[in-house]
Amino acid sequence: MPGRHLPPDHSRGDERTLGGYAAVHGRPPAFDAPDGVAYSVEIMVDPVEHSGARWSAYLLFVKWRRVGASGPEGHLETDYLATADTESGARAVLGALSLDEVERHLHELVRAVGGGERAWWDVMRDEGDDA
Repeated sequence: MPGRHLPPDHSRGDERTLGGYAAVHGRPPAFDAPDGVAYSVEIMVDPVEHSGARWSAYLLFVKWRRVGASGPEGHLETDYLATADTESGARAVLGALSLDEVERHLHELVRAVGGGERAWWDVMRDEGDDA
């Protein structure tokens, strides 16, 4: 099924935040990571008894395939980043993160799994651009 373009609705939130971007654009944001791969992000919430709070939230980054048929190829997860008494409360805390903060979490995760280097074909392409 081909994608569809929906015009942004800026009345729905601040697109500079994770929750606002999803509301304005009707889809999750995507980022390029240090490994040269694209990742999209979702807020995940689990029912967890933690310090008196009943819900904890974390970021799930879906890694997208670079070669071949499009589709997910893996994922990375943060630790719990927020806790609240309600599911919507935990989700709101992460939804208020700036996209810069979300991208910083992604870069830290990619580097932690040894993905800080770009693939050889990206480096070769860039070197070929100088010629």
